[in-house]
Amino acid sequence: MDILIVDDQKPSRQATSVALEDIGHYVETAEKGRLAVQRLKDENFDLVLLSDPLGDEDVPQILQKILALNPRQLVTILSPASGATKATEDGAFDRLEMPTTSGKLQVHLIKVRRALQTQDTASGENQPQPAAAKNLRHTSPPLRFSSADAKTRSEFDVLFRAAATSASILILGESGTGKSVVAREIHDRSHLKSKPFVTVNCPSLSKELLESMLFGHVKGSFTGAIRDTWGKIHAADGGTLFLDEIGELPLEIQPKLLRLLQEREYERLGENRVRMANVRVIAATNRDLKSSIRHGDFREDLYYRLNVISVTVPPLRQRPVDLDHFAADYLEFFASQLDRKIDGFSDSGRSALRRHSWPGNLRELRNAIERATILAHGSCVEAEDLPRLPGTQKSTTHDALESVGIGGEYSLDEIEQAHLSKVLDWAPSLHDAAAVLGIDKATLYRKRKRFGMD
Repeated sequence: MDILIVDDQKPSRQATSVALEDIGHYVETAEKGRLAVQRLKDENFDLVLLSDPLGDEDVPQILQKILALNPRQLVTILSPASGATKATEDGAFDRLEMPTTSGKLQVHLIKVRRALQTQDTASGENQPQPAAAKNLRHTSPPLRFSSADAKTRSEFDVLFRAAATSASILILGESGTGKSVVAREIHDRSHLKSKPFVTVNCPSLSKELLESMLFGHVKGSFTGAIRDTWGKIHAADGGTLFLDEIGELPLEIQPKLLRLLQEREYERLGENRVRMANVRVIAATNRDLKSSIRHGDFREDLYYRLNVISVTVPPLRQRPVDLDHFAADYLEFFASQLDRKIDGFSDSGRSALRRHSWPGNLRELRNAIERATILAHGSCVEAEDLPRLPGTQKSTTHDALESVGIGGEYSLDEIEQAHLSKVLDWAPSLHDAAAVLGIDKATLYRKRKRFGMD
């Protein structure tokens, strides 16, 4: 089974992980609930072992978020004998008293395996749903793959015709355009849909940790390697390996990935044994890879191996009719989630949507519509219910920055500051802002300090 352990205590986290791996299970760990929720957005696990207590985090709230992603997710609460918990009433599968023994852990896993088999044979309509997840099936409505824009239709047509093959696919596009959702849709439309879909976020880890995550390692291969570990390539065997933000992949790892694509071979860190991998690779990036090649940051031979089928997901500003459809989908979804009676957008609300360029694309639009659904006073979303879009900045400094335009009598510093300010306004995090700007977080920090944006 694939198991995710969520525990803020390193000794117990490692002990449980070792015990599970020793009996043949694939294990990942997270020390915080929010990190676990993020992993569950990217990948599927048969079982989540959730520690209670979990530092200063609200365990019932973490449980609710996990079940919101997948109402059928099996979650076992790990709690001390003295720790009373009503987690099973809130939707958890079971409770396991900690510390536990290897024997009790194996007995519990038999119970889990039976529950998984029951899920596999039960129909979706008859399957009981955890109480905490009845009204929280998804965090967003399904993404539309039809389009009123001819170019977008053409791009998706190429993608989905290629889905049935084993060819590598490269998805290009700005941040927030839904590249990861598109990658998942390709997998679901392919002959591999019943096989694993494994995501690796390339800029999320250091070079050493990323290399270990991808290829795995053997005990003693580096400081802290206390046991043999299988990597994501092994986890994706027979299915799809999705490399998100491939443009951030360290140069030192690129030859190993090229070997995987060309020869279907790889080696774990610290091991000389050549292993075979049967994986289909889909990669995505918001970077200009040809520019990265010119600057020596990306291998040209790797680019051509990834670029068997390449498409660009157009930004929202180039798809005004699609923008209307997406906004309507988000509004209907959040109105249902929040139990609000909202019929649509007023003329002013629709006009505000159309005037904005949506540099954050679907991610920015989703956040804007969720906010508007919460704040709307009437039966329609008005312009004032939407976040600060152009013309509604809140300070003199913002007003001045808003007036800065390309081609006017403005210095490069003024244009850079204006652009930086706008991206920081809508980006969900500094990491996302840095990705849009094409810089690392350290450079973003220096620029914010330079312009007094701390």
